[in-house]
Amino acid sequence: MERLKIVVLDFGSQYAHLIAKRFRMMGYYSEIALPSAGLETFKNAKGIVLSGGPSSIYDKNAPEFNSEILKLDIPILGLCYGHYVLQTGYNGKAQKALVGEFGFATLELNQNVKCPLFEEIASPQQVWMSHQDAVVKPGDGFETVGSTKDCEFAALQNLEKKRFSLQFHCEVKDTPCGNKILENFAKFCGMEKNWDQDTVLNHIIDSIKNQADDKNVLLFLSGGVDSTVAFALLNKALGQKRVLGLHIDNGFMRKNESKKVEEAYKNHGFSNFIVEDASKTFLKAVENLTDPQKKRMAIGENFITVRNEVVAKQNFDENKWLLAQGTLYPDIIESGGTKNSNVIKTHHNRVDGIQKLIEKGLIIEPLKDLYKDEVRAIGKKLGLEDELVMRHPFPGPGLSINVLCSNGTMTDNDKEEFKKAQEEISKVQLGMFCEKCSENLEKYILPVKSVGVQGDFRTYRFPSVISFAKTENGFYHLPKKWEKLEAASSQITNSASFINRTIIRLWQNPSVKDEALKLQEGYCTKDRLDQTRDADDIVLTALHKSGWYNKIFQHLTINLPYASSKERCSFVLRPLCSEDVMTARFAQLPQNLLMDIVQEISKLPYVDAIFFDLTNKPPATFGWE
Repeated sequence: MERLKIVVLDFGSQYAHLIAKRFRMMGYYSEIALPSAGLETFKNAKGIVLSGGPSSIYDKNAPEFNSEILKLDIPILGLCYGHYVLQTGYNGKAQKALVGEFGFATLELNQNVKCPLFEEIASPQQVWMSHQDAVVKPGDGFETVGSTKDCEFAALQNLEKKRFSLQFHCEVKDTPCGNKILENFAKFCGMEKNWDQDTVLNHIIDSIKNQADDKNVLLFLSGGVDSTVAFALLNKALGQKRVLGLHIDNGFMRKNESKKVEEAYKNHGFSNFIVEDASKTFLKAVENLTDPQKKRMAIGENFITVRNEVVAKQNFDENKWLLAQGTLYPDIIESGGTKNSNVIKTHHNRVDGIQKLIEKGLIIEPLKDLYKDEVRAIGKKLGLEDELVMRHPFPGPGLSINVLCSNGTMTDNDKEEFKKAQEEISKVQLGMFCEKCSENLEKYILPVKSVGVQGDFRTYRFPSVISFAKTENGFYHLPKKWEKLEAASSQITNSASFINRTIIRLWQNPSVKDEALKLQEGYCTKDRLDQTRDADDIVLTALHKSGWYNKIFQHLTINLPYASSKERCSFVLRPLCSEDVMTARFAQLPQNLLMDIVQEISKLPYVDAIFFDLTNKPPATFGWE
């Protein structure tokens, strides 16, 4: 007997798989399908969800959708892009919004309309938005359930046809009532709970055994959560004799990281792994590269080269070995790995060399359908200690993607965009957020670009800086209320086209004047990596000592080639709170802890300025590359 299910149609959203995961975590089996799927796909479906996506509904290249799906007598919920699909499918209209919304918004429910999705949910509610389009005319028979300040038709329903559509993303944790909305939808669909964690674990173990067959497995073992849990799963499914972990020290590790990883694995009882120092070849691979995509690709391809060298050195019969990776679903979706998705950044485990091996069936990725929180839960179920499963994420490229690179000049196009970003920031009014200190407020643009994600699209834009009154010894005033700084950050990025981050200046070398700080020539070299290691170690040590390490999801220390000379640098501190990597808020650290960290980093002899990243995801990604 086939399992009853909720089907999620993937229009290429960063969050499509997250919708399916939410249902599974609540105990309802769900599957992903293409929006062009035939009606046979919905044979055992009790409900259908239309995901968001990077396209506009009016685009010529909008994803193909089987409109016959709308004729099914099955409840349908549309989210973001799916909101437009439903409304236009019933003669409504969607177009570019007058004001895009990225991040938090307040949803006011229509008290005159009863909606099954919002049962036991009070008004108003915080919701998470990421859109540049909007419904301007609801479809036939739809009534307004809820609105935000800038979105009149944020929630619509047609109860007669069992259709619901929401402009916001209820699948992300930053919509606190989101799980309740999805639970209410499942109940409206008549779904009964039919999925649990044991089922997931058993499914993964069986999949590993089937895919490996009689072959052995070599796993890239970074020491991070994902590869560690994948290692434990492979060992459980195949036994230690058939699995070999390969930890490559690529020169991009944190301070003493490889040594700590080796000790942690030995202490847990893993003996089937080797360590390879390949730092020189990786540094050579990224030599003089400035484009973040090219850096990622070079690193990913070099992993394959080193893997081949290790296989030859160990005299392995390649016909008897498969390669394994701790790839998660966000890696795939951000790399443009589903039909309708947009490339945000190419992950090292999705470069061409890896893709060719995948096509040949030579790679096992036990976690490729999961998110970080699911992986941690499985790790704990397998008996792994917190030391291994609760570590902050540390992807294969390591600190290399925290070291921003430049040849010291901007292209003509960058100069034009920089000028436009400066014009935009000069027009943004922030007095409403910072009344008491607005007279000392400075706003300017840094001449470096970083990667962001807005409306499921990749952006590569400039960060804005806000700065308040100077205090002493180069330190700047930090307003006490993080909420106001967060609101100011959102105000800037929501109203600007050439800005995707907002950072705050916390310290500047008192012997260096503002005009002396410029874009410098700087590449991913051992010297700049060592600078980053030193500053990063100061932060992580302080987080551990204060008990804050386990309260945040990840911290990144970003090294900018923005200084008074090319031997010097500036740092951006980027602590984040997240559940699944798909959305995040900057961590609101105790300000005394933050300023103690800033004071320690300011003592490093090569630092010209220190900033703190005030940007959520979206519109920014976790890292800057």
